[in-house]
Amino acid sequence: MMTRESQRVMMLAGAAAIALAGLLGHTSPASAKTHDIHMTAVESDIVIDGGGEKYAAWTFNGTMPGPVVRVTEGDTINFTLTNPATNKNPHAMDFHAAEIDFLKNYKAINAGETISYTFVAKKPGIFFYHCGAPPMIQHIARGMFGAIIVDPKDASVWPKADREYVLIQSEFFKNPGDVQAMFDRKFDGMMFNGGIFKYHPFVTGGGKLDAKPGERVRVYFVNAGPNEFSSFHPIGEIWDNVYESGNPANKLTGVQTYVVGPGSAATFDVVVESAGAYPLVTHSLTGALRGAIAVLLASPDAKPSTNLMPMVPWELPAKK
Repeated sequence: MMTRESQRVMMLAGAAAIALAGLLGHTSPASAKTHDIHMTAVESDIVIDGGGEKYAAWTFNGTMPGPVVRVTEGDTINFTLTNPATNKNPHAMDFHAAEIDFLKNYKAINAGETISYTFVAKKPGIFFYHCGAPPMIQHIARGMFGAIIVDPKDASVWPKADREYVLIQSEFFKNPGDVQAMFDRKFDGMMFNGGIFKYHPFVTGGGKLDAKPGERVRVYFVNAGPNEFSSFHPIGEIWDNVYESGNPANKLTGVQTYVVGPGSAATFDVVVESAGAYPLVTHSLTGALRGAIAVLLASPDAKPSTNLMPMVPWELPAKK
């Protein structure tokens, strides 16, 4: 039988353990959040270049890429995908941040159907999401992709960013119905966030990515493919840190160029010391010179921004 003194010792030990967990930054399961995420498969035309060219895309929520999903490590995501009866094709959703049965959860649903599933974001990072309906290569090429950021539950594991952007590289095939061209890697352009030279201010209709000198700019980079590797490089700068799959535990320092394969991702930090233009490109130049250039323009006058994917959707001014 436990004595009163023994009970007192156990109570003190339990209190000490709770206090120590707090000092170590441990969080209880009750601190995790639940997110209800609903997306709709939308088959519609979108603008893909500064001249106003439109593309017969398949999308999530009508944009290419789809919306950025942002949660914290340990959070629960209740996800629902709706494929409206007005669509012509089956669609699906595959989250690379999830660890669940793909046969049950990632199956394609026909027009007029809905699918729901739940997962816990167990690992921090930047992850790809995409449609997995066959032929998957076509569904990705036509725009059914996006990014999910899983922030680490302990924010102190990496430096605080002053400014953040999401860039998703993907190949452009002029004829969206030519699946054989996709298999043969005969792409006609390379895009960042669904546009050719979207963030190139010296190209018609192009914009830029803003920053102030001295700011830590964090780029969450995803390569949607469907086929080509990206060799991500900041012209005029060096990546301060690179985190494979965006996980703070996977840290590299002082990196000139980093390869991100199709379906993979990484987080890149750069600190620009002085004002000027710093193009972020794939150093696979056949891709960069066909559209995959995003100019980071550092200026003391840069305005604050919380938009992770500027110019999505790409809305051009009406032609006179």
